Amino acid sequence: MRIGVLTREYPPYVYGGAGVHVDFLTRELAKIADVSVFCTGRERPGAETFPEEVPGAPDANPALKVIAADVAMTAALGECEILHSHTWYANLAGHLGKLLYGVPHVVSAHSLEPLRPWKAEQLGGGYRLSSWVERTAYEAADAVIAVSNGMRADILAAYPDIDPDRVHTIYNGIDTSLYRPVAQRGVLDRIGVDPARPYVTFVGRITRQKGVGHLLAAARDFDPSVQLVLLAGAADTPELGREIDDLMTTLRAERDGVFLVSEMLPREDVIEVLSHARVFICPSIYEPLGIVNLEAMACQTAVVASDVGGIPEVVVNGETGLLVHYDKRHPREFERGLATAANELIADPALCDEYGAAGRERAENDFGWDAIAAQVKALYEAVLVAAN
Repeated sequence: MRIGVLTREYPPYVYGGAGVHVDFLTRELAKIADVSVFCTGRERPGAETFPEEVPGAPDANPALKVIAADVAMTAALGECEILHSHTWYANLAGHLGKLLYGVPHVVSAHSLEPLRPWKAEQLGGGYRLSSWVERTAYEAADAVIAVSNGMRADILAAYPDIDPDRVHTIYNGIDTSLYRPVAQRGVLDRIGVDPARPYVTFVGRITRQKGVGHLLAAARDFDPSVQLVLLAGAADTPELGREIDDLMTTLRAERDGVFLVSEMLPREDVIEVLSHARVFICPSIYEPLGIVNLEAMACQTAVVASDVGGIPEVVVNGETGLLVHYDKRHPREFERGLATAANELIADPALCDEYGAAGRERAENDFGWDAIAAQVKALYEAVLVAAN
């Protein structure tokens, strides 16, 4: 079985959960199958790459550049027996490859364009293109993998023409030999975090989806002893960047111990920050699964998270952390709930330790990549049988 994995994110250029998923899934699949990786974007080892550019139009809409890369990628897929695409950035190549070569196409759904309307801020009319690509690929795919049951329900609601029997839930995983609690704290010392005070941490992109603005508003109500460490990349848009800068200015005027690290830290540094946090906080307003919660749990850290999407399938309320209800009609209630949950855990180190230990155990027992890769391979085999 020759598998073609189609993606935009692949090491070392990984900026979100989809890239983490592709990284670890392909590692495990390569142990049990013949896997080739095809990427849009910059060159990188271990993958065939296709630049996102439109010949003769360097200033073309970003979505159009992705489509051009997908067309070029399609031409390289002729030796594959099954195609597996990740995110809309590669879905079109999978769909075109299915049509051109007559091979099955499997889609992994890491997010849904209809549920991310803020993407129009980034892409303009390109958002209509990305939405068309996603719908076309999903509706024609031989199988769609949802990373949670919540995501499966969202897929069927967004695309009711898809046969439910073609949508399969296979969770994201976590490498608990890599993500584990560590003792060193060199990166925390470099950042300037006071070791005598507890801190809450956030890891993720500055995008509407991740709810960073809600977190910064909630942090105004954190206990005065608490520090806040944000490992957050550049904002999706200049407008969002200015909003976050204003909220940071307000927060820093009211309290000390607020740290923002904007550059992408090495994985081992992120693991260190997760390991020493009293609480990891995930204020997402949309999250198909939330792999970063698994990373925190594997580092034996208690979690406070919103109850959206697939997060409740990972974070067990009252066992591995606390869930806070999100309702877009009542943002201030959500922010107060985040602050209340964080303060409850900060005030009870023993409870944090209990939740952290339970989270580590859950990550080890229920989310191993080897078992997940075996499920994906079994789906490939079933799809190939059905196609023949």
